[in-house]
Amino acid sequence: QLELVESGGGLVQPGGSLTLSCAGSGNTLDYYAIGWFRQAPGKEREGISCISYGGNTYYADSVKGRFTISRDNAENTVYLQMNSLKPEDTAIYYCVAGKMIPSGILPQYWGQGTQVTVSS
Repeated sequence: QLELVESGGGLVQPGGSLTLSCAGSGNTLDYYAIGWFRQAPGKEREGISCISYGGNTYYADSVKGRFTISRDNAENTVYLQMNSLKPEDTAIYYCVAGKMIPSGILPQYWGQGTQVTVSS
């Protein structure tokens, strides 16, 4: 059974940066595409980025050019570098593992989530 644990969330000022990490345990992440979803209060959950084992990436328009996803297969960890953060990026961010599809990722496993708050 694969478990995903996110870390790196917190409070940051507009224009600032944060890096989220997603560590896998119980199984290797090699078999999966890994992605990030987020959910803001009162809004639907949104898939924002994912990466295949081979390094193919997908970004939603809302984060393209500001967020970068990467994976370290040796460390069984995926990262989401978030730059130029905006208040509208405030949400709970979830790491997922699943299957890459043309429009993003089809999740099979979910992490517990980490809060990101962008505020002055």
